[in-house]
Amino acid sequence: MTALGGQGLQRSCEPDHAQFARPSHRAGVELYRAHIVHQRFDPHSHQAFGLGAIESGVERFRYRGSDHLAPDDSVVLMNPDELHTGQAETDAGWCYRMVYIDEAVLFNLSGEAHWWFPEAVSADARRARSVSRLLAELWDATTEPRDPLRFDCALLLLVEELRPLARVPRPMQKTAAADFKNVIDYMHSHLDRSLCLEELARCANLSPFHFLRMFKTRHHVTPQQMLMALRLLAAKERLAQGDAVADVAASVGLTDQPHLTRCFAKRYGVTPARYQRQVRG
Repeated sequence: MTALGGQGLQRSCEPDHAQFARPSHRAGVELYRAHIVHQRFDPHSHQAFGLGAIESGVERFRYRGSDHLAPDDSVVLMNPDELHTGQAETDAGWCYRMVYIDEAVLFNLSGEAHWWFPEAVSADARRARSVSRLLAELWDATTEPRDPLRFDCALLLLVEELRPLARVPRPMQKTAAADFKNVIDYMHSHLDRSLCLEELARCANLSPFHFLRMFKTRHHVTPQQMLMALRLLAAKERLAQGDAVADVAASVGLTDQPHLTRCFAKRYGVTPARYQRQVRG
């Protein structure tokens, strides 16, 4: 465990407790800290880059079709819209901090477009401790007393710290046609209703089961898992805007408020109501 951050995080976060925060002055940035022991996160994604540090313990997660271990003093680097899981590898669980940064914000900070992180975990202990310190600084600047300039300066330093781990620009994919962009766009446009395999396959001009195989090969999840991840991402944004939890459930195609609560907590570690309170102050 690092001398700075890890112990303080364990004191502030009970086991299986997660906290979110958003700076009121800087759209496109969200902070997260947690101490997870028993929680197993179902596949979920973020529309932003997920960048963070493990402060104690070891996390196991599945990302881009492979299993990864992130021990203490390691950096976690996730690209936008990539589904991933998460669970403890040790009995003590793991403590960690993350920041989710929209691609547009990252571009404005760095002046470079099309960032991409080829490795999900970096074992650079010095860098991990620096990232952890900067994430703690961001958290403090976001909560009372709020300090926008302090926040933005720390955010720039964090981006500079992580720049050596990124590739810019992102390499072109060899099979761009297999990205199923039309399918993902169709899911986004129809979150509020039930979808069937045949209509998704039509978007890709493939037979249903050929589509199913190719989609899972490309995205490492089934279309249903992807659809649920998109629904909960949309729910997350509506909650942050202040929409009522019951209204959010219906708008993203979930049966009712309890259904939203169960699914949301399994992926983000907090209930929708608690998340809304945290990010709206």
